[in-house]
This record gives sequence, C-alpha cells and structure tokens, in this order.
Amino acid sequence: MKAIVQDRYGSSDVLAFQDVDPPVAGDREVLVRVHAAAVNAYDWHVMRGDPYIARLMAGSVFGRREPRVPIRGRDFAGRVEAVGAGVTRFRPGDEVFGAAPATFAEYVAVAADDIEPKPANLTFDQAAALPMAATTALMGLRDEGGVRPGHRVLVNGASGGVGTFAVQLAKALGASVTGVCSGRNVDLVRQLGADEVVDYQRADFTRAAHAHDVVLDLVGNRSLGDLRRALTPTGVLVLAGGGVFTGGSLVGPVGLIIRAKLTGPLIRQRIRTVTAEIDRTRLATVRELAEASKVTPVIDRTFALSEAAQAIRYVETGHARGKVVVTL
Repeated sequence: MKAIVQDRYGSSDVLAFQDVDPPVAGDREVLVRVHAAAVNAYDWHVMRGDPYIARLMAGSVFGRREPRVPIRGRDFAGRVEAVGAGVTRFRPGDEVFGAAPATFAEYVAVAADDIEPKPANLTFDQAAALPMAATTALMGLRDEGGVRPGHRVLVNGASGGVGTFAVQLAKALGASVTGVCSGRNVDLVRQLGADEVVDYQRADFTRAAHAHDVVLDLVGNRSLGDLRRALTPTGVLVLAGGGVFTGGSLVGPVGLIIRAKLTGPLIRQRIRTVTAEIDRTRLATVRELAEASKVTPVIDRTFALSEAAQAIRYVETGHARGKVVVTL
C-alpha cells in the first residue's frame, strides 16, 4: 500500500511517499480502508521530534532518533475492510472514524474500541476532521473549563482547527462567546456563532471591557499575565494548541504551560492544560454533536496523499482556516 513514511526527524523533506506492507487486523482490531485523514499540529511535532525532551520520555511516540511509528497521521475516516477475532461492533463495509497511529496510508489497523460509526450527515473528509480537534475543544471547554449556560468564554485562535470547533461547542454549551482571530477570518468566526469577534491586529483582547469566565488559549502568543487579565478573579484559563515552528524551534504554548504549572498553585484563578485523549465515549459525544448540527467541521484545503508533506507545511504556518485534510 502507499503511505507517508519518515526514517528520521526533520522538516517535511524527510517525508516519503512510498510502498509499505499493509497492516493486518489483529484480535479486537478492524482493518480500515482510509478515505480521508486530517492533519494536526501533532503530526508535525512528531515529524520534527519537537519538543526535544519528548524523545527522552518512556512510552512516548517519539524515539531517540526517529518516531517509533514511521508512518505519519492520526485522525481518519474510512470503511471497514476486515475485522479481527472478537470484534462484534463492526462488519466490513461500515463507515467509521477515529484516531490511530499511521493514518496517512491506504489502510490502518485500529482497535475496535477506538473508533465509532461515522456521523451520518458528514462526508469522509468532514468526519476525518473531527477526532483530535473536536475532542480537544470538548475536553478544554466542558471537562477542564466547566463551561455552562451564562458563562462568558473567549477562544484565542478561533479560526484554527480546534478553534472553529471550540466556538461552536461553547455556543452549544450555552455560553456567550468571544472569538479572537485575524481580520481575514472575522466573518468566518462570526458565522460559526461567536457573539463578539476580536481582530487581534486591531485590538488587544486582554484589555476588553468585560472579563471572561473561561479563556481557551490555542495559540500561545501571549504571556500568562496577559491571559489572566482577560479572566474574572475566579475564572479558568485552559491552555492547549500546537504553536508555530519558526527558526528551528517551537514557538507556542510549551513554555507557557511550564510557567502555568509553576504559577497555578499560587493564584485564585485556575489554570488547566488539555491534550486530546480520544476514546470511544468522547468520539460518540462528538458524533452526536455533529449529527445534531451543533458542530460542523470547517475544511480549509484538501490534499492528495502524495501531497501530505505540502499539507503539513501549510498547517505548520499556523494560518489554516479550520482543518486541512488528506484525501485518498
């Protein structure tokens, strides 16, 4: 089968479009023919081996000199091709979506408990855009932020892959939403349901007239003090996101998260961090939200599998509007 493979860390130049042996569904696994796979910041973090400290962590997807899994990709949607022993939830032909290692490939083998039926009202491209981004938004706002009706929520990075879901989800949870984005994306964020949109090129959202109960930061471009200033005295700051790769090192939330860990115990405001933990329950919630039209994926561009390196380069710039999807 064709796949996007890397044998060392580096820029997208290390990615190769080549033939590899197809996977086989093991016990309690299904073999899925991939129709679409979304690009996430996760993919270029692993591609570059950044942050470097992750290479030293036991159990990490990062190896010392190259990723432990050579095929890139995480999110996917497709059709079940075969099922392994013990699988009763799915049968060949079922349309599914989920997350697993090595999805920039024609086939992927994945645990049956890690996938869900594809939302009936979405295309494969749209369904592939859901798992990591929508789950991050769900965990950040509902689980860590505790968003409830009447809350004021601010999303910094509202036009990105996670941000476009976060704006919609915050509205679905009953909040009043302020989205922060560049001027070219103001109309998009407003169409997603934001009550107020701040063009960060023209205004400083940390000095707004009113404070917010929850701030979800997906960019990492402001100081901890700035972000706290946008909160009520008992508000919650949730840090997530992939940052931007510039000048050979990661610029974004990593340093901010470290400072937050040190500061958090000393202040009244709560600081939380979120990393997508994708399981069957969260995927089912995301599917239900999509089928109820409470969240709709925004897809900026699609690329062929052979163009996956180009797709990752585009996402690395930090300027994608919504999700970028690789199609097969």
